Amino acid sequence: MADDRGVTLLVLRHAKAVDGDDMADAARPLAPRGRRDAAAAGEWLRARGLVPDAVLCSTAVRTRETLDGLALDADVAYEPLLYDNDVDVAARLVREAPENARTLLVVGHNPSMQQLVYDLAGEGPSAYPTCTLSVIDFDGGWPAAWPGTGTLRTVRSPKD
Repeated sequence: MADDRGVTLLVLRHAKAVDGDDMADAARPLAPRGRRDAAAAGEWLRARGLVPDAVLCSTAVRTRETLDGLALDADVAYEPLLYDNDVDVAARLVREAPENARTLLVVGHNPSMQQLVYDLAGEGPSAYPTCTLSVIDFDGGWPAAWPGTGTLRTVRSPKD
C-alpha cells in the first residue's frame, strides 16, 4: 500500500508512430523504430527494477502498442482522457491512482507528458522526444502528488 514510504511515477511519451496522413490520428500505429524503442525502454525498466504495479495508458493505438512493446506485467487501465493531452487531467489521474500501486506508469502524448514532469518535479528535460521516460519519486502516496512535490530521479531518451 502506498504510504509515507513514498511512490514512484514513470512518465512515458509513446514511441515513434507512422505519419498516418491517410488515417485518423488515434489510429496511427508505431513505426519500426518505435517498436524497437519501446522494447528497449521495457528492458531498461526491468534492469532497474522499475516495473510498475499499475499503468494508465491513453487509448490511442500508438500508446497501446508502446505499452505492449514494453512487455511489462502490470494492471492496465486504458484512459480515454489521456488522449486529450491535458496536463491537469493527467495530474489528477496520477493523484487518483490506486493506493496499493507503489510504482505507476503513465503512457501518453506530448506536450502533456513533458509538462507533467515539469509540473510535478519542478524540473525536466528541455525536449521530450518519442519514447522518453522520466522517473519521479514522491514522499507519501499518490494524493500528495501536487506540483513541485516530486523529485526527478532520471530521464531516459532513446536519443541519448
